[in-house]
Amino acid sequence: MRKLTLATIAATSALTLTLTGCSTKADGGSAGGGDGDVKTDVGVTDDTITLLALNDLSGVFKVISLAYDYGINIWVEQVNADGGICGRDIKIDSQDSAYKVDNALPLYEQEKSNVLGAISIGGSHIIAALKQKIISDNMPTIPAAWASVNLDASQLLMIGQTYDVETINGLSWMQEQGMIAEGDTIGHVYIDSEYGQNALLGSKAFAEENGMTISEAKIASTDTDMTAIVTKMKSDGVKAIAVTTPPAALGSIALQNQGQGLNVPMIGNNPVFAPTLLEDPGVTAALENYYQVTSYAPIGSDVPAAQELLGKLQQLTQEEPNIGTSQGYVWGLAWQELLEKACDNGDLTRAGIMEAMSQVDALETNGLTGKLNFATEGTPTTREAFIVQPDPNVPGGLNITEQLFESDAAKNYKTPYEK
Repeated sequence: MRKLTLATIAATSALTLTLTGCSTKADGGSAGGGDGDVKTDVGVTDDTITLLALNDLSGVFKVISLAYDYGINIWVEQVNADGGICGRDIKIDSQDSAYKVDNALPLYEQEKSNVLGAISIGGSHIIAALKQKIISDNMPTIPAAWASVNLDASQLLMIGQTYDVETINGLSWMQEQGMIAEGDTIGHVYIDSEYGQNALLGSKAFAEENGMTISEAKIASTDTDMTAIVTKMKSDGVKAIAVTTPPAALGSIALQNQGQGLNVPMIGNNPVFAPTLLEDPGVTAALENYYQVTSYAPIGSDVPAAQELLGKLQQLTQEEPNIGTSQGYVWGLAWQELLEKACDNGDLTRAGIMEAMSQVDALETNGLTGKLNFATEGTPTTREAFIVQPDPNVPGGLNITEQLFESDAAKNYKTPYEK
């Protein structure tokens, strides 16, 4: 297996990789119904199924996005080594959006006629820009973006909690731990996009239910100096800070939280942390009271499936791992389930994948996530969360503080399109 580096992937904006994930079905040596009796349309030939990965390989979220690609590639390699799915190998068409809509739109148009669906499209603002195209193209898509305002599009299969649910689970956990209480003011620093706005929807809903106040501060994705924001939050008397930003902004928030003597606990959404933050001892110390909500087991945790995944990753690269590899791998498992069901149904068209989606209501991922339900439109696929915390002594820099749980507040919360 050849060694890859993050620099190699980042430098190749149109990287096409054929790598693999283990097919659980076999019929004459291939999963599902074989290759001669299935209906196909876009992105499927007699020997190949092609899926799009359109992520930020060179912008503010490149660290986690490159890890997504590694996780996807490990899955592909396993699947193909086991004979593929429906008699076909999986191929990934990987493109770099650089976290810019102006890049993502033409790349999507360029590639959409070559792929069955998307195993990953990253960026809430990019999903917002592509949403109507994805719907009109009936393109089954796993977004690396979890804004619940997009749950009205059945083609968008969000694997995990939405940002609002994450935030509610995180604040509920902090309340149970005695970190916050009724009547408190909670700070919330967020990107002014669907990513941040959706998390803010969750913090406001939680605050309303618990007699709390939100002190909010919106930023641009490129903002990195949080001095004035933390100063304002200190004057507002916040007891905790919710963070929905890129990693660089988190580093500044943590340093200012400590440097200004505020020293309140911080809770972040799943894309906020990157292990590169731990390269600075000062930031590492400032992150001691930072917690993160995620639907996915960190790759350096003691979850057996994560440990197995870490071993496979270390055969691919010597780069520092992160939780994005767990995420990308789980997206592969989700696509595998859809492809196998569609193959069994004799329909590998986009419409056939959508039909298969409606039949999956309890997908197990060996403890990498909670049980996933794709069949109920308008709702998150899971509301179960891990609470994780930075740990420079484990691969990927995150360890589990709280195992999978679902708070009562998250369970009772209605997302915008939930019936």
